Amino acid sequence: MDSGNPSGLSPLRGSLLEQTVDNGIAHGFFTREGGVSEGIYSGLNVGLGSDDHPDHIRTNRTRVARWFGRELDSLATLHQIHSNDVVTVTEPTGDRPKADGQVTDRPGIVLGVLTADCGPVLFADPKRGIIGAAHAGWKGAFGGVLENTIEAMVALGADRGNIVATLGPSITRHNYEVGPEFFARFIEADPSLERFFTPSDKEGHKMFDLPALTIWRLEKAGISAEHLDTCTYADEARFYSYRRTTHRGEPDYGRQISAIMIREA
Repeated sequence: MDSGNPSGLSPLRGSLLEQTVDNGIAHGFFTREGGVSEGIYSGLNVGLGSDDHPDHIRTNRTRVARWFGRELDSLATLHQIHSNDVVTVTEPTGDRPKADGQVTDRPGIVLGVLTADCGPVLFADPKRGIIGAAHAGWKGAFGGVLENTIEAMVALGADRGNIVATLGPSITRHNYEVGPEFFARFIEADPSLERFFTPSDKEGHKMFDLPALTIWRLEKAGISAEHLDTCTYADEARFYSYRRTTHRGEPDYGRQISAIMIREA
């Protein structure tokens, strides 16, 4: 555990990447280890959108909730659509609203985002007791889901100067090759974004640094941010990866979860 981390969101290596935050906020960057799923989903697959056995998914999600000391009905996740939409959660309903960010000031609600290469970002204002979680793939990071999550926290009473954020395990530039159309979309929007691309061995293609873009957007928004520098594509033992699955021609893939909760007094 990195006790010197100013944000309080550093990882504890193992099947969970975890540390408790000041003022009773807990979080976990979960790996695929420790679950009951089998085959291509082997491990802690929590993806309701996958074709994994529903009982296995439910068992895995229950394990996540119970790690926080809660039951499954306290776990709030989203129907993620690569948007910049953010919802405020006042009670766990079991529904999965179509959005890619969520915030709350209510103790006992576990906010979770699912990933398989995209960036999971957990937010906390430990002084005001307000938390958030965002699913930041390239569309979300490019489109403003991070900034919208911050604004939703501020609307609940968070102080922007107190908010800290950590980007969890995601695909890194060494394994994220993109085509010329992708590159052009970014450069047309802002030529300075070229800094997040480096040449690829394939003519006309680039290697895209999604984590660097994400951290830059967070810092530009005035947030103290850090990245757990772990690549989901490269580390098959611990992480699911959509791109790795695609390259292998596999029919489906699992999803890991990153989650945060305000502890009840």
